[in-house]
Amino acid sequence: MSLKYTHLSDELQKQIVSDRKNHWINPYRFSDRQIMRRDPSHDVPNIWRPAFVRDTEKILHLPLYNRYTDKTQVFSFYKNDDISRRALHVQLVSRIARNIGKVLGLNVDLIEAIALGHDIGHTPFGHAGERFLNELLHSETGRYFNHNVQSVRVFDKMFPVNMSLQTLDGILCHNGEFEKQEFKPRSLNNFDEFDKTVEACYTDGQKAIKQLVPSTLEGCVVRICDIIAYLGKDRQDAQTAQIINGVSVFSDMDIGTQNAAIINNLTVDIIENSYGKNCIALSEKAFNQLSQAKKENFKYIYNDEKVNGEYNEIIRPMFYDMYYKLLDDAKKQNKNSVIYRQHIKFINSRTKYYSGDRPGYSFSDEPNQLVVDFIASMTDDYFMDLYSHMFPNSKYSIEYKSYFQECKNQIYQK
Repeated sequence: MSLKYTHLSDELQKQIVSDRKNHWINPYRFSDRQIMRRDPSHDVPNIWRPAFVRDTEKILHLPLYNRYTDKTQVFSFYKNDDISRRALHVQLVSRIARNIGKVLGLNVDLIEAIALGHDIGHTPFGHAGERFLNELLHSETGRYFNHNVQSVRVFDKMFPVNMSLQTLDGILCHNGEFEKQEFKPRSLNNFDEFDKTVEACYTDGQKAIKQLVPSTLEGCVVRICDIIAYLGKDRQDAQTAQIINGVSVFSDMDIGTQNAAIINNLTVDIIENSYGKNCIALSEKAFNQLSQAKKENFKYIYNDEKVNGEYNEIIRPMFYDMYYKLLDDAKKQNKNSVIYRQHIKFINSRTKYYSGDRPGYSFSDEPNQLVVDFIASMTDDYFMDLYSHMFPNSKYSIEYKSYFQECKNQIYQK
């Protein structure tokens, strides 16, 4: 198994050192001066709070940011703090993307804002929860749920924090399920164009999602780093969860098989192939290996029958029970209901000082959307506690695997 760590070519390192001495500025870097907001009279940048630093702070202080801490990254049913949650994932994306962005001469403040905010709309129970919520919303309305679109909704509709167009665009276009060898930013001129793209994601689903490309190099960096951040880390977590036995099951590739090597080697490859260019690119070899490594993750981790069985047999019916009970309360505009007391009132209590002329969040909003907003905002533990509160006699429950419990899952070995 290769533990080789690659390095930037001597030629490129000399070029970077020379460029820094000459105070080179990347002409493709997104400048703070180009920032666009729905209300430009607010959030005027200053020396101590530059343009995109303001976006990062909006994200960090948003009530839903706290909830990253108890949202599943991949593995839900473990009481084990050594298994990653979504809070760590967004930090890893930010760190890797800023490392690359700094060397490339990009706007690292914009990179940080996109990275920390990109998964704020993710559901409890990871992509399984996302899949179940999409099933429910589409069956009731014909519209599609995707976590990246929900993240935009959190910052732009639920909490009208006057987020910049560039940060929202990077969040919308971050989807790490679709890798490309080269990302070249598309043009985006105004919020009207952006709003049309968001609506297309609701109405056309994956067809529209697959066509998304960020409008900035900074957004492109975050998009590829979303994959880099989870590729090796999920392998570590799978080993901790005893889904796999070490990393022996994975192919020995030049990009590495373990987390540290994968991050280093893909970072080097991106810098080597993107420096001074108007795109973010991987070499053909690295891209092919990244794609292959991702396929192996799906084979040995994400599609594990034991893990998916618990989601489909237990969590899915819970989602259905909860969705329709909350939907009934929303349609009846029941002010004694949980969706009113802990969701609608909660949001309005936090948004009264935010900018924007949006009317208060209320039962006048489309009821299915209210339910989706509420469930998507939940942590895993809140979802389980609420389900037990709403359905005390239900047959559905989950048994968490403790630190001291031997995992019964099949361990893949070569």
